[in-house]
Amino acid sequence: MARNTVANQLASIRKQRELLDKKEQALKSKSHEKVLAQIVNMAKEAGLTAADIAKALSSGKPAKAAKAPKAAKKGVLAGKKVAPKYRNPANPEQTWTGRGVSPTWVQALKAAGTLDSALIAPAAVAA
Repeated sequence: MARNTVANQLASIRKQRELLDKKEQALKSKSHEKVLAQIVNMAKEAGLTAADIAKALSSGKPAKAAKAPKAAKKGVLAGKKVAPKYRNPANPEQTWTGRGVSPTWVQALKAAGTLDSALIAPAAVAA
């Protein structure tokens, strides 16, 4: 008899869960309808078409707005080539300007405290 009671309780719980799932779906549907109505109104006000919205959704990011002109330039040396400042003692073909992420060989020299030994002489750089 205890089995029947447990089975009845489980059936009752399943029915309650089904009812709650239906209520949840109904609430989500109502909420979605309101949000969609707001989106449609905003799109109409902005003059967007369904194609514009579909394109933005398929690209995964919103359409770009017109770019504003840049007010200030970056640093004066930004984007300009710079002569190398360090040369790898183990492989002279490898150099580093001292800018950006340091290569592994520079990191090893720094750790050993001998980075100055890799400095390129100013006369050698000019040549």
